[in-house]
Amino acid sequence: MQIENKVAVVVGGGSGLGRAVCAEFAAAGGRIAVIDRDEDAARQVAAGLPDALAVPADITCAAAMEQAIDAVLDAFGALHFDINTAGVVTAAKLVSRGRPAELDAFERTVGVNLVGTFNAMRVSAAAMLRNEPEDGERGVIVNTASGAAYDGQSGQAAYSASKAGVIGLTLPVARDLAGSGIRVNAIAPGLFDTPMSAGLPDPVRDGLLESVLEPKRLGRPDEFARLARHLVENEYLNGECIRLDAATRLLPR
Repeated sequence: MQIENKVAVVVGGGSGLGRAVCAEFAAAGGRIAVIDRDEDAARQVAAGLPDALAVPADITCAAAMEQAIDAVLDAFGALHFDINTAGVVTAAKLVSRGRPAELDAFERTVGVNLVGTFNAMRVSAAAMLRNEPEDGERGVIVNTASGAAYDGQSGQAAYSASKAGVIGLTLPVARDLAGSGIRVNAIAPGLFDTPMSAGLPDPVRDGLLESVLEPKRLGRPDEFARLARHLVENEYLNGECIRLDAATRLLPR
């Protein structure tokens, strides 16, 4: 589906990968709804785009996402693309120094990364179903998984499980929507140069880079955005999760 004059919701669009997606889709002529929990960040991104709207919302809240999508429909009249990039990272071993991990941290990570993704998908897909088909298509959903879903490191149980769940959503939801003109895909990025990775201590970042095969560097957010655009524009891609990680395979720790 072509992006020009279409409406893209970018969840987590206030920073990192989501911000790059906003820029990429705007450059292709799309109208952008920047959804982010950080209202200031969302407004800053939207202000730098030619036809964009900032919509503050917590993706873990059902009512908040329903209201956010209603606001998008009121402003733009339609919704064609749902790109979900919002996520959090926590680190904790199952048992550390004889004490069990905090359940709250696990629940929060799964709540944002997995439940939040499903929350955004369900309301976005319902909105897409209102569209008149264009060459048989009504919309496209692109979710963000992670290389950690495949080979998560020690201490990454919550993050890995949540992102593996995002991969697990891809095919069944694509099947749910089969015949409706809505496709569903996911990207599993490796190590990218984002605010999330910038918060890591230098020794940790350097250690992670050792697991990158070629090119031996962090990924650039625009590289993620270009793949998201391809998943939208290539009409034969559906039910797929693509690793974008320079052949990175994380070590156990």
